[in-house]
Amino acid sequence: MTGRPTLTQRRRESTRLEIARAAAQLFAARGAEATTAEEIANASGISLRTFYRYFSEKEDAVAPLLAAGGERWVRLFAESASDLPVREALERSAAESLSPADAQDGEAMRWTRELLRDPRLASVWQRVHSDSEERLRAAIADRCPPGTDALEIRLAAAAATAAIRVALEEWAFSGAPPTGPGSPRELGARCVHELTGGLGLWNHLG
Repeated sequence: MTGRPTLTQRRRESTRLEIARAAAQLFAARGAEATTAEEIANASGISLRTFYRYFSEKEDAVAPLLAAGGERWVRLFAESASDLPVREALERSAAESLSPADAQDGEAMRWTRELLRDPRLASVWQRVHSDSEERLRAAIADRCPPGTDALEIRLAAAAATAAIRVALEEWAFSGAPPTGPGSPRELGARCVHELTGGLGLWNHLG
């Protein structure tokens, strides 16, 4: 889909984020296991029936918050200068996506830390990670010349998204702040550089 989202789409996404924030607050305070879908719906100001129109399980409600960083990363990578080497564009966009640009990004980062500590949300995090990898694979493919080995592209996307996942998980269980030493940006830069350093794709791209 291209072009500006319709008003209906924007309203739907706004509602999804409102539900996600309400769920994150409840999960952070009480844990996912002790929170019901009905409580999330009440906190969001919607009916339980409406909640299930957006999410099939209560745990899924926080997926939009967990996915926000990965979506920003892929967008920044896709928008980076076309003459920038793919590896450099990948590392730069990853670092930028892990640096809160505004209050909304900062909020998403704080919720990410809280949510990653809840074992009941591990499957949601894995699905978000998998979706991010697929989006990144498509974005890398768009930057590569025709005939580039599809396996090399897939390996690059898998290594890069695994690097970000590891960085965020390490940060979530540490006492480090969102910025500065030990932050997601610092850990992400290190992980991406080390995990993608030996990829053959960079040799093919010259």
